[in-house]
Amino acid sequence: MRRAITRDGAAVAYQTAGRGTPLLLLAGQANTHHWWDGVREDFEDGYRTITLDWLGTGASDKPDRPYSTRGFAADAVAVLDDLGVERAHVYGTSMGGRVAQWLAADHPERVGALVLGCTSPGGAHGVERDNTVRRSLAQPDREAARRALLDLMYTPAWTATHPGPQQTLGDPELPGFARRRHLAASAGHDAWDALPGITAPTLVIHGTDDRFNPAANAPLLAERIRGAALHLVNGARHAYFEEFRALASPAVLTFLDGEVTG
Repeated sequence: MRRAITRDGAAVAYQTAGRGTPLLLLAGQANTHHWWDGVREDFEDGYRTITLDWLGTGASDKPDRPYSTRGFAADAVAVLDDLGVERAHVYGTSMGGRVAQWLAADHPERVGALVLGCTSPGGAHGVERDNTVRRSLAQPDREAARRALLDLMYTPAWTATHPGPQQTLGDPELPGFARRRHLAASAGHDAWDALPGITAPTLVIHGTDDRFNPAANAPLLAERIRGAALHLVNGARHAYFEEFRALASPAVLTFLDGEVTG
């Protein structure tokens, strides 16, 4: 565990494992690097994986100020700088995929290949979750809301055989103000105008049954980013990368390996 200092003086905790070409893994909203625990080792034979705890989570500082996906992208650059990594492949999922869009758009020289998982362009062009999903997550009964989130992340067949604890349901130590700041950052994301300027080879990957971040966002991203490839994981919900690991990780590795050797 090391800590990088951002432009405004906040400390971002980050972690590395494996060896080879740097691969920056960006987690979902209100989550720490533990989001990747179930699949990180899939990438460690050929890649030096780099993860971080977003501001407000884990071992990072928790300033009570507005957060943004574009600001989180700048924080990721601070991590790369602290490591002395000039260029890395980037795999972002959920809110991490929104951050990855800005990373590739604002810092093209720092991004090799780009993978955008279960994410959205945001703004007026993004497809939002429906009101039924919104209500299920906003109910005052915290345990009921947690069960609703679990159902959006995984299929019942998975949860029946994987009792957890699941690492994708948010940082359990997250302060209330940070949870609200993360929600606002993700909701405020709008990279639509920047997407055509992304030059990194891009793979968009999404579960077909994702209602948390609707799968209709995947073709929007793939069509908006020049030359992007689209891969849909049939039957997968939001946490496709974990439950459908046997399909998703090889698809991502095939794409990344092709960019390394190509």
